[in-house]
Amino acid sequence: MHGTTAPRVPLSTLVRDDRALRRLLVVTFVDTLGRGAFFTLTTLYLTTIVGIAPVVVGLGLTIAGAVGVASSLVFGHLADRFSSRRMLAWLHVVQGLALVGYVLVHDLPTLVLTASVVTLAQQGGGSVRSAAVGRAFPGEERVRVRATMRTVTNVGIGLGTAVAAIPLAVGTGEAYRVTMVAAGVLFLASAVLVLGLPAARVDAAPAERTDTGTVVVRNPEGRSPYRDVQFLTITVLTGVFGIQFGLFEVAVPLWVVQHTVAPDVLVSPLLLVNTLAVVLLQVRMSRGTDTVGGAARVMRYAGWLMALACGLWAAAGWVRGDDWVPIVFAAGILVVAAIAHSLAEITSSAAGWALSFELAPADRVGAYQGVYGTGFAIGAMVAPTVVTVTAIDLGTPGWAVLAVVFLSAALGTAHVARRAAVTDAGAPGRTAPPGSAQAAQGEPLG
Repeated sequence: MHGTTAPRVPLSTLVRDDRALRRLLVVTFVDTLGRGAFFTLTTLYLTTIVGIAPVVVGLGLTIAGAVGVASSLVFGHLADRFSSRRMLAWLHVVQGLALVGYVLVHDLPTLVLTASVVTLAQQGGGSVRSAAVGRAFPGEERVRVRATMRTVTNVGIGLGTAVAAIPLAVGTGEAYRVTMVAAGVLFLASAVLVLGLPAARVDAAPAERTDTGTVVVRNPEGRSPYRDVQFLTITVLTGVFGIQFGLFEVAVPLWVVQHTVAPDVLVSPLLLVNTLAVVLLQVRMSRGTDTVGGAARVMRYAGWLMALACGLWAAAGWVRGDDWVPIVFAAGILVVAAIAHSLAEITSSAAGWALSFELAPADRVGAYQGVYGTGFAIGAMVAPTVVTVTAIDLGTPGWAVLAVVFLSAALGTAHVARRAAVTDAGAPGRTAPPGSAQAAQGEPLG
């Protein structure tokens, strides 16, 4: 039974009893193991082994990012019309072959072509996978499933990054290429694993949206995400907040090295703090976000945490001195900033997953996930430029600008979500019989 009063199934029980979830987690681990190894090496391979100038590499990857934006949108719509399982399998094959194809890259045109195919498959696959999760699991379990997948993602990327240390230590082109080809082969293996997902659950789209026992009809006129102003607003705002991923990946390393007295080697432990926080806390801190109202509340917390993190990142740059006291003090501020930033990332991710699922009608879940993913894809594309122009170029004023932007985006998301919750509560609907969420999916959990 999946009504609002049904007892919460422990996550360990859910994983043990649901073979579809176990298969999904295995696919996620294999994918991210390959991705972690591959993307750790990509830029260094292109610049040091192939000899492409860094600025040219940046240009090529930016163009590929634009392809990813379109791919997220298009494949979200396709996921409502065709088999998500088969599309995911084919996208894995395409991405695997494209990763292997990186060993043939030798100039900007071949880089743009190869990177664009990789990004197309990766971003398109993200939309299709989100649609599959939205169909396969009842409302109260979707966020927990996404949180568990993200935990597995961080474990896989962490291990993949560790594997990449081998070719980095060897330092030869052959070592790089062998590892990159192996990463591509992992995606080909995942394609086979994806075909084992139950088609009745990941492909079938129920005629009506069911959350936690209630069918609610939203946007009945065409049920299009492009006419759903609330959903589009949340997509834009969460996409803006998603720039914080680029902040940690791009701005923080540059800030630590160029603007603080902390040792350069601290960059790696700070990234490790982020990875460990996600692995240890993502599932736990996703509790309470399985409703629109709960997601709105958690998003507010994320906004204040992100503003605090920006203040702490900036404050670390104020510390000056050459002896061990200011160095330790600056390092301590940076670690606290990394913790606050990681908590903001965790809570905002959980809130975003809930909103992207709960505000989407079940018969258009793919289209809605595609639109939502487009917001994040655009945010990821502009993030490197935004964070360097603000935090790195302007220093403390730039961090202040980012704090205001992130806080405004989070509070705006929470406000729109609260209004959406009120609208849904007053919308015409009917109570679905207990267990109908699973019945509509064509296959019981487990």
